[in-house]
Amino acid sequence: MRRPHPSRRRGIRSLLLGVAVLCAGTGLAGCDASGSGASDGTIAFLLPDVKTARYETFDRPFFEARVAELGDYDVLYSNADQDAAEQQRQAESALAAGTDVLVLDPVDARAAVSIVAAANAQGVPVVSYDRLIAGGDLAYYVSFDNEKVGVLQATAFVSAVEAAAGPDAGVILVHGSPTDSNAALFREGARGVIDDSGLRILAEYSTPDWSPDKAQDWVAGQVAQFGDEIAGVYAANDGTASGAVAALKAANVSPWPVVTGQDAELSAIQRLLTGDQHMTVYKAIKPQAELAAEVAVALLVGDEVTAPLEIDGTPATLLDPVPVTVDDIAETVVADGFWSIDDICTSDYAAACAAAGLD
Repeated sequence: MRRPHPSRRRGIRSLLLGVAVLCAGTGLAGCDASGSGASDGTIAFLLPDVKTARYETFDRPFFEARVAELGDYDVLYSNADQDAAEQQRQAESALAAGTDVLVLDPVDARAAVSIVAAANAQGVPVVSYDRLIAGGDLAYYVSFDNEKVGVLQATAFVSAVEAAAGPDAGVILVHGSPTDSNAALFREGARGVIDDSGLRILAEYSTPDWSPDKAQDWVAGQVAQFGDEIAGVYAANDGTASGAVAALKAANVSPWPVVTGQDAELSAIQRLLTGDQHMTVYKAIKPQAELAAEVAVALLVGDEVTAPLEIDGTPATLLDPVPVTVDDIAETVVADGFWSIDDICTSDYAAACAAAGLD
């Protein structure tokens, strides 16, 4: 493993990472693993897309702020906008610029193996962020329990659909991008629950690039084919849910189907209030991004990292996702400061907020 700065104080660095893992595991408010002093170094942070609102709104600022707290390190940030070839170019540029650590959320988990190989060849450690890269010598992996995400979605979905339309109702499934390793885990978790129910899967779709527009087009086609036989739309994230909702509204579908989501995007929380979406999954991105920053700094200064578990031989931390319905908004995303009442309860949603006790 690359050790660019052997003179730095190992005791403080080891403590930093140990506390980082503890913080991520406990979620304790105010847990602080910052070290003293400042040192030079560069960390590349490569994110996959802008269509998923969380990356620019939360992941990037949380990561950059935590790195800044830990010392005088540069962050080279790039977003590939769902283009695997562009992400390859961004990684090559970062490596050519002499980055010390690469933190990578891959557009395409398999294509990103070549990025890892190039980094390995230069002795640059790679942290797989949010999505697990499909190979190479990875220094660390930080994400959520993504199969559990699918289980949480499908458990709420099945219960709501059965209550509304009966145990053998028809449903359609809108999965995530076929190039996203997490999408396969969401799907595996969800199908395990749905397949054990009596619900009838009318059709299912893997959404290229997680595109809301492509999800909308596909759902519109299913509505044209199946009409009011669709009692539920399992959507793997809030972006695809927004596309599904747009298609359902355009077709004036009634009765309204049960719709799921993930990421607790602001628009999704507002859809929970209006009843357009039944649930989403809240993932506490701040501890994820901050842990990635802390691990990256520890790797930059040459420390060996440890973690609560290993996945495919890589030290890993998986954080817990939390299901959210209209009844859980106050105690989850609001209590954590993810969204404020003012963010959620704009004038268009004032009445719905009052009905949900959020005023």
